[in-house]
Amino acid sequence: MGTANNIRHFIAPLNLAGNTTEQQGVEMQQLLGEAVQQACLTAMERIDHQGAQAVLERGEKLTPEVIESLVAIIQRQTISEKYLDEQVGSDRMYPPSYRVRPVEAQVSVLRKFFPSLGRCQESLGRRPLPEGAEGWFAIPRWQAVARTYNEAVEVVLKELARTRRLENLIQGRMDSSYLRQTERLVLAGKILAEQQTGDDILVVAAQAGMRHRGCSARRARVAMAGNEFGAGAFAVVCMLLTHPERLSIRNTLMIDCSGDEYSLRADGVFDRMPLFDFDISGLEFSTYYEDRSRNAWGTPSGFLCKAV
Repeated sequence: MGTANNIRHFIAPLNLAGNTTEQQGVEMQQLLGEAVQQACLTAMERIDHQGAQAVLERGEKLTPEVIESLVAIIQRQTISEKYLDEQVGSDRMYPPSYRVRPVEAQVSVLRKFFPSLGRCQESLGRRPLPEGAEGWFAIPRWQAVARTYNEAVEVVLKELARTRRLENLIQGRMDSSYLRQTERLVLAGKILAEQQTGDDILVVAAQAGMRHRGCSARRARVAMAGNEFGAGAFAVVCMLLTHPERLSIRNTLMIDCSGDEYSLRADGVFDRMPLFDFDISGLEFSTYYEDRSRNAWGTPSGFLCKAV
């Protein structure tokens, strides 16, 4: 167990927003330099001559510990406090029967639905997982399924409806004036495609909703790690095709698709997102406000890693 945990730390995240700017670096050094100086002064007021001498005797041995502590403090502050009031407690869980299948098994299922899908590097699913991910998921590039993202969503929804009862409450209102990907999801898709060049099925580290349960869609978006991105309806449907157990019982954690945005009136106001619900009559695909939090919903997300 210890070895596996140590390996995880070497899965370096690939941040979507890019590196910090030179100006940000200067300002952070100024801010933190003043904080470190004040910490030293405060510490000197709280220790005696003997204690100060003990610190000095440690010399450079103390530096790595100080650096590690400061980095940990900075990391804790990188999560935005925006929309904190749009987060409620949730005890919803995944269905007991749900397990992430091996990538090879997922690929086999996808090719039954879409025989024309080409290559997939299944071996990528045997890498250690990045922080926050629950498993490796096989997700086709939407471009391998249809001409546009919106058409691809409709195609996979039709396949899902072939396997189980599905009520689509926004049928006929799913073109680009209604439904679109967030900029973050578009960027993540491009990076994944570049990393797995020529593959029709991408291997993506992801979690199925638990990480952001109880959060509104926009709270989930700002609370995501630098290398994390919300899943859109296309990816979520693919996950449901390969893992139907994920939404198979009532009173489980439902799914919203915060990687997408939805405009109810096709008027340019994208203030909703698609979601999946489940009750005794089957699956339901609809939309909800991006600023509303509910304990029964969680948003799946993917994670980018540096190419190995």
